[in-house]
Amino acid sequence: MLTALVVRHLGLPTLSLTHAALLGLGVTVLGTVGDLAESLLKRWAGVKDSGALFPGHGGMLDRLDSLLFGAPVLYYYFLWR
Repeated sequence: MLTALVVRHLGLPTLSLTHAALLGLGVTVLGTVGDLAESLLKRWAGVKDSGALFPGHGGMLDRLDSLLFGAPVLYYYFLWR
């Protein structure tokens, strides 16, 4: 949430503090849900890594799981704003 407020201050001054805080909270919560969902998929599949591109880091899906859930919050906010 602190990052959302800093981004608002540096690049989105027209965004209200309330909206910046709510967006920060929404992206944080859904990013965590994305990470948990990806971990659930890996447990269900019985694998430790979701790919070999980043060995020892859980694979490419581990790098993007939070983004896949958190980015749509920002996209639709700015689309419908």
